[in-house]
Amino acid sequence: MADTVDIGTATGAVGAPPSPRPGDHPAGPGVLKPSYSDRLANEDLAPLRKQTWSSYNIFAFWMSDVHSVGGYLTAGTLFSLGIASWQVLISLLVGITIVMVFCNLVAKPSQITSVPYPVINRAIFGVLGANLPAIVRGLIAVAWYGVQTYLASQSLIIIFLKFIPGSAALNSPELAFLGLPPLGYIAYAILWVAQAAVFWRGMEAIRRFIDWAGPAVYVVMVIMAVYLVAKAGLGNLDLSLGSRPMGVGAQLATMLVGVAIVVSYFSGPMLNFGDFSRYGRDFRTVRRGNLLGLPLNFLFFSLLTVITAAATVPVFKELVTDPIETVQRIGTPFAVLLGGLTFVTATVGINIVANFISPAFDFSNVSPKKISWRMGGMIAAVGSVLLTPWNWYSSNTGILFSLGILGALIGPLFGILIAGYFLVSKQRVWVDDLYTLDPKGRYWFRNGTNPNAILAVVLAGVPSIAMTLIAGIVDGGRHHIGEFSWFLGCGLGFVFFTLLERRRPMIGRLEEDRVSATDGTVLPSGVVPTLPHASGDSQG
Repeated sequence: MADTVDIGTATGAVGAPPSPRPGDHPAGPGVLKPSYSDRLANEDLAPLRKQTWSSYNIFAFWMSDVHSVGGYLTAGTLFSLGIASWQVLISLLVGITIVMVFCNLVAKPSQITSVPYPVINRAIFGVLGANLPAIVRGLIAVAWYGVQTYLASQSLIIIFLKFIPGSAALNSPELAFLGLPPLGYIAYAILWVAQAAVFWRGMEAIRRFIDWAGPAVYVVMVIMAVYLVAKAGLGNLDLSLGSRPMGVGAQLATMLVGVAIVVSYFSGPMLNFGDFSRYGRDFRTVRRGNLLGLPLNFLFFSLLTVITAAATVPVFKELVTDPIETVQRIGTPFAVLLGGLTFVTATVGINIVANFISPAFDFSNVSPKKISWRMGGMIAAVGSVLLTPWNWYSSNTGILFSLGILGALIGPLFGILIAGYFLVSKQRVWVDDLYTLDPKGRYWFRNGTNPNAILAVVLAGVPSIAMTLIAGIVDGGRHHIGEFSWFLGCGLGFVFFTLLERRRPMIGRLEEDRVSATDGTVLPSGVVPTLPHASGDSQG
C-alpha cells in the first residue's frame, strides 16, 4: 500500500508548486486550478496535494476526542443509570459501534475527494447552499469551544490555588466582572492563547499534538486509578455504581438510553469527521483508525473511568464522577499538578479537534477569498470569548434554546449527506464542479442551492427540535427522550431527502462524463488513483 497519495501529481496541474514543509501551510496545501472560483476556493478548501495521515493519526484523533472531562463524565453517567455493569458495557459497545459505522460513512466522501466537510456538502446542498450546514456546525463548535476552554481553565485554577496561595484573592466572587473573577480570566486567557498557538502553527502541528496528548492522558489516568484502588482496597470496589432492581423492559429501555447518550455525545465531531478523514492515506487507513480509536479505545477508557469512580466511594465516602474534583480531593501537590495539567491537556485536545477545526473550515467556506482557514479559526476563538460561556453554561434554559435547537439539526444534516452521497449520487463526485459558479455546473442546481436539501432540513429539523424542546421543558430530562432526537432527525433527513430527489430530481447527470468522476464504488484499496482527487477503497 502506498504511504502517500499524491493528489497534485494525479491532477497533472501545470506548474504546480512543490509541496511545502509540514506546517508551512495550515490545512493543506490544496491544489488550486485556474477554473476554480475564488468565491468557492482557497488553498485550505481545495483538494489536498498529499494525503499522509496513518491509522495511528486517526486513532490519536479519537483518543483526543474521548479523553476529556466530558468523555469521563459520559462514561460515568452510563454506569450510574441503574443497570448492571455488563449491561452498561453492552450499551457502550453498541453505541460506540454505531458511531464507528456512521463515521466510516461520513468519512468516505471526504477521504476519496480530499475535501473538507463544508465542500463535500456542495455536492448535496449546492455550491452556495452548503453554507447552511457549515454555519450550523460552525456555530455549535464556537459555543462548545468556549465551554471546553472554561472547563479546562478550572483545572488550571486548581493548580494556581495549590501552588500560589495568594492567587485566592483574585478568585473572589466580589471581584467578578461579567460573571468571572480575575483569576478565572487569567486561566481562561492562558488556555485561549495556548490553543490558538497550536492551531496557528497548522494542521501538522495539530496532528503532532494529538499524537501524544491522548496516550499521555492514559498514563495519568492509569496512575490515578491504581492509586485510588490501592487506597480503597480491591475488596471495597463496587463497579455497579448504583445499580438497582428493575424489570426486563426497563432494563432494555435504559440500555437504549445508554446507546443514545453515547451517539449523542459524539454527534458533533461525527458530522464533520470528513475534515479529518480527508488527510487519510486511503479509506482502509481511516477505517482501521476508527476501529482502534472508537470501540477498542472507548471501551478501555470507560473501564478505566468506572474503576476510578468506583474507588472514590470508599476513599472519599461518596461517588465523585468529576475527574477535576477527584484530583483536587487527592490533594497532594504532585497529584494536583500532574492531574490538573493532564486534564488541561485532554480538554485542549478535544477542543482543537472537535471545536476549532470545524469552524475554521466552515467559516472559510462562507467567503474563501476573504476568510482563510486560520482566520476562520480565530473568528471562532474570539466569538467564544464574546459569548461569555461561563455565564450561560450553568443555565439549562440558555443551552436548551441555543445549542439545543442548533444541535437538533445535526441529525438531519447527517442523514441528508449520507443519503445524498451513497443513495442519490451513487458515490460519484465531480470534484472540479464543487468549485465553480458556472450555472452549467453539476452543483449549481437552482441559483447555487438544492431546494430539496433545504426542504429536507426543515421537514426533518422541526420534529427533531420539537423533541429536544419537549425533553427539556416538559420532560425535564427525566426519561432522556431528548437523547433520541439525533436518531429521529437523521432518519427523517435521510428519508425526506431521498423521497424529494425521487419526486423532483436535482442531483443528476450521473452517467455523463463518468471517467472524470471520483467514484467510491470502484477504486480498489491501496491503489494510488490516476484520476483527479480519487483515492478510495472498494469497501464501505
